[in-house]
Amino acid sequence: MLLQPILNRQPILAALTILLCGSALASVANADMPRTAGGKPDLSGVYNIATLTPLQRPGRFGDKATLTPEEAADIAAYWAGNLAKDEAPSDPDRGAPPEGGAAIYVPEFEGAAGKVGGYNAFYVDIGESNFMLDGKYRTSIITQPSTGRMPKLSPQGMQKAMAMRAMYNENTGTAWWLERNVGPYDDPESRPLAERCIVGFGSTAGPPALPVMYNNLKRIVQNEDSIVIINEMNHDARVIRMNQEHLPSAMRSWLGDSIGRWEDDTLVIETTNFREESGLNFGGPELHVEERISRIDAATLRYAFTVTDPSWAEPWGGEYPWPASDEKVYEYACHEGNYSLGGILRGARLLEREAVMVQNEQSSGE
Repeated sequence: MLLQPILNRQPILAALTILLCGSALASVANADMPRTAGGKPDLSGVYNIATLTPLQRPGRFGDKATLTPEEAADIAAYWAGNLAKDEAPSDPDRGAPPEGGAAIYVPEFEGAAGKVGGYNAFYVDIGESNFMLDGKYRTSIITQPSTGRMPKLSPQGMQKAMAMRAMYNENTGTAWWLERNVGPYDDPESRPLAERCIVGFGSTAGPPALPVMYNNLKRIVQNEDSIVIINEMNHDARVIRMNQEHLPSAMRSWLGDSIGRWEDDTLVIETTNFREESGLNFGGPELHVEERISRIDAATLRYAFTVTDPSWAEPWGGEYPWPASDEKVYEYACHEGNYSLGGILRGARLLEREAVMVQNEQSSGE
């Protein structure tokens, strides 16, 4: 007669056992977590966020959010093979590239540096594998929307996109912009932020902080009143003020105004007060970014973010790990802004002068 009640209690006992074991494991994890003197999780350290996982899910994966180990190995082998080809010695007797330049061998970088091959594998640091999170290889950093891709641009975002597109054209070696009221090379401030060495490209410093082609190290320095994220590229340093109010709306900066707070063991950062442009394409003065940083273990952080901006039809966001690294963050010298920018503007003036001369010759001939 006592057997049935005991059997009925088996699922309850099993559930309690799992719960207690889970609590014990959580206690061990919490005990192993490095903490500051004030008891908060210690996030300080250097992290290398390079990864083969793209921001947006490639179309070939459809609605697949994760990869099998075999698929991840194939992707890693593909990139290792292509980068190895680029590291091979160049033929010293090779001829000049074709007119207009030649596409770089890696399709994903096609068109970079005006198709003249501005980078080789020595400078590329995109990681060795897709990242793994919660035991699964991910197909994209973006998780919201579930498509793994950015949502559609809003009408406001489309206007920005069209305005940006109007400022660019294929390099034809001519002053194709001459008939326009405003040209892309009229003054230094018409050039992109990264080209002017104001911020790194690809939202590398953020927010949101995203992996790019190279210089993917981050260093976190932390105390009770502020947390600083030092980015290898462009030596951008974000100062996150803890438990403060945002600055007045008239006070704006390229990286925005970041305010942090702790929710249990998760650092939550709210960033507003951006200028008319930000490191994130299409982001503007109404951009709002929430970041959540927590520890997965003693050597890995989980970085999650949500982007809200009227340029997109809905908010979007994602997550990826920040693995600890013993590498050092060295000075980043952005010489494009020191030298190349002047060359770009001088070159544009020469093309304009040539175009005017041709027009004058044609007019005189008539």
